[in-house]
Amino acid sequence: MTESPLSSTAYADLVELGHKLYEKALVRREDESITDPRGQPIGWLLDTRMPMLDGEIFKEVGQVLAERLRAKNVDQVAGFGFGSYAMICAVMAAPLHPPFNGGFIRDERKPHGRRRLVEGPLDRDKPLVLLDDIINSGRSATTALNLLLGDGFKVVGMMTLFNFTWSGGRTRLESHGIWVDSILDLNLRENGQDGS
Repeated sequence: MTESPLSSTAYADLVELGHKLYEKALVRREDESITDPRGQPIGWLLDTRMPMLDGEIFKEVGQVLAERLRAKNVDQVAGFGFGSYAMICAVMAAPLHPPFNGGFIRDERKPHGRRRLVEGPLDRDKPLVLLDDIINSGRSATTALNLLLGDGFKVVGMMTLFNFTWSGGRTRLESHGIWVDSILDLNLRENGQDGS
C-alpha cells in the first residue's frame, strides 16, 4: 500500500479488515470442487462476492475505500466486471459528503439507447479511480483502463481488495502512469500456496 503512514490503530484496523476479507473469500479444494478458467482443478480461490455481499463487511470496505479515495481528492469510481459492482456500491453508500458517483464499464459500446460504453453520472473532466476486486495479471484491469481512457476519462488510479504480488499486475498497471492501492497484498507463493 502506498498511502501515507497510518496510526498504529488505523493500521491494525486495516489489517483486521484485510484478514476478514481473506477468510470470508477463501474457498479451498477440500471444501468444494473448484477449477481454473480452463476447467482444471485448483487448490484454492478467492470469491470476493462472499465478503462484499455480507452487509457488515460491505459497510467497512466502503468506508475504508471512500476515505482513501477522498484523501486523494477523488470522488468518482468505475468498475469493469462482476467483482467490482459491490465495491462501487459500497463506496457510494459510505456516509461521506459530498457523496461519490459511480459507473460501470461495458465490454463494448451499447448499440442502442444512449449507446454508452460507461454507464453512470461520471464527469470526464474530473479524476476517476478504477475499482476491481483482485489484481492478478492486471490484464482485465488494463482492458478496463484502456476502455476508460479511450472514452475520454481521466483515470488516475486503481483500488483493489487483493493484490496478488507474484503476478506482476500492479507493475503492469503502474506502467500506464496510474497509482495502485490495495487493502491486502497477498504473496502466498512464498508460502508454497500457488492456487494449484
